[in-house]
Amino acid sequence: MSDKVSAQCHCGSVVFSAVLPDGYNNVLRCNCSFCRMRGAVVVPAQEVDVIKGKDKLTEYRFNTGEAAHYFCSVCGIYTFHQRRSNPEFYGVNVACIEGVSPFDFPVVSVSDGINHPKDGGKGGVAGYIRYESK
Repeated sequence: MSDKVSAQCHCGSVVFSAVLPDGYNNVLRCNCSFCRMRGAVVVPAQEVDVIKGKDKLTEYRFNTGEAAHYFCSVCGIYTFHQRRSNPEFYGVNVACIEGVSPFDFPVVSVSDGINHPKDGGKGGVAGYIRYESK
C-alpha cells in the first residue's frame, strides 16, 4: 500500500512530499558515523517532490562523496538523502513527516553501514533499536 506523505523541516522553509511505496515497513537506522545520528524511511528518489524551498536546501557529502545529504539552510534539519547503497532511493527523515515521530516505531532495524558492502563489508542488519514508552 503506497502512502503519499507531507513533510517539512522544523522552520517550514523546506516543504516536500514523498510516496512511501511500502508504507512505514522500510523505516531503518544505520550505524555509520553519519547516519547513526538520525533515522530515515526508504523511498524511490523520484517519489520525493520538493514543493517549496529547494533554494533553501544545502547538500553535504562525506567520505566517498557518493551519497548526497540535504538539510534546510535556515534551521539545519536533515530532510532526506540519496542512498549510497542504491542512489535510486532516498532516505527521508521520518521526523519531518507530518504527524510522525521517530518514537512511533517500537522496533527499527539498524543497517550495518560501518561494514558497508561498497567498502568490502557484508552489510546487512547490525541490530535493532527498540522504544518502549513509560
